[in-house]
Amino acid sequence: MDFSIITGKVIHEIIHADIPACVERVKSAYLMHEDGQTVNPDSYFLRFPEQPRNRIIALPAFLGGDVGVSGIKWIASYPDNIRRGIPRASAALLLNSYETGYPFACLESSIISAARTAGSAALAAEWMNGGKRAVSRLSIIGNGLIARYIYAFLLALGWEIGSVLLHDLDKAESQRFATQVCKPGRHGAIDCVSSFEAAVTGSDLIVLATVAGEPYILDPALFSHNPLVLNISLRDLAPEILLGSYNIVDDVEHVMKANTSPHLAERLTGGRSFVTGTLAQLMRGERRIGRDKPAIFSPFGLGVLDLAVGRWVYDVAGARGQRIVVDDFFFEMAR
Repeated sequence: MDFSIITGKVIHEIIHADIPACVERVKSAYLMHEDGQTVNPDSYFLRFPEQPRNRIIALPAFLGGDVGVSGIKWIASYPDNIRRGIPRASAALLLNSYETGYPFACLESSIISAARTAGSAALAAEWMNGGKRAVSRLSIIGNGLIARYIYAFLLALGWEIGSVLLHDLDKAESQRFATQVCKPGRHGAIDCVSSFEAAVTGSDLIVLATVAGEPYILDPALFSHNPLVLNISLRDLAPEILLGSYNIVDDVEHVMKANTSPHLAERLTGGRSFVTGTLAQLMRGERRIGRDKPAIFSPFGLGVLDLAVGRWVYDVAGARGQRIVVDDFFFEMAR
C-alpha cells in the first residue's frame, strides 16, 4: 500500500500550469456540494489562551461523485509570521481512500488552500458580474499571498482590468505587490493608496484579503456605487453594509459562525433573510442579483474544495512521476 508526499514546488507548478482546470475543479465541487454529494462538517479551531491571534484549523470533508475521496486540511494562521518574513498560513492536506480509510497522500497545502480560495473568488466575480470578465477598476485591500493568487487567477482566466488600486496597512506590501506581482501591460494604471476608503471608492470589483478580526469598514455610503465585493477575509465589513447588499455565500450554515460579517448580520437581525443564495445557486440560475445595490461574496471556505484541488494535483503529479512514494510508511500490515 503506497503513501505519497507531494511537495509545494510540484503543487505550485501543476496549479500555475493550468489555472482554468483548477477553477473547473472548484466549480465542480461547489455543484456537488449543492447536490448533497459531499460531507463537510464544521471546521474545528485550535486556539491558544496566551496567543489569541493564532489558531490552527482542521477541515475534514468527503467529496463524492466521480472523485470519491475523503481527507482533512490542517491549516495554521499566525498573523505575526509576516513580521518574521514568512507567510501567515501553513498547511498540510491528508487524502484518505474512501474504500479503506487508509491515508494515501500528504500534500503541502498552503498553495492548495490559496488556489481553491482564488478559484472560488474568480467564479464569484464572474457570476456576480453577469458572466463578464471585465471591470474598469479592481481594488485589492490586503496584499498578501491570497491576494496574489486571486489576482493571478483573474488574469489567467482572461479578465480585462482597466486599473488596479492596492492598499495594505504595510505600505511595503502594496509596493511589492505593485512591482513584483502586477502585470503593467494588462492595465492602464497601477496605484498604491494610503486608505481603504480611497481603495473602495469608485472601484467596480473589490477584494478584501486581510487578517482583520473585526469590522473596520463601517460606512455603507462607501458602497453607494454598487460594486462587486469579494469578502474573502470575512470580517472587514460592518453588518449594516451586508444588510443593504445582495449576499452570496458558499454555504449558509458554515458562514454563520466565528463572528464573520454574515454572522454579525444574523445576530443583528435575528435571521438570515439577507442572504440571497449560494454561489452554486447563482451559477445554476436559481438565484439572481441586480446592480441596484452592492453584491458581496462571503465564502467561509469548504474542505471539499481542498479535496477537489488536492485530488486533481495528486493525479497530475502521478502522471508526471512527481510523487515521492514512501514504500514502508505502513508497516506490519498482516493481521
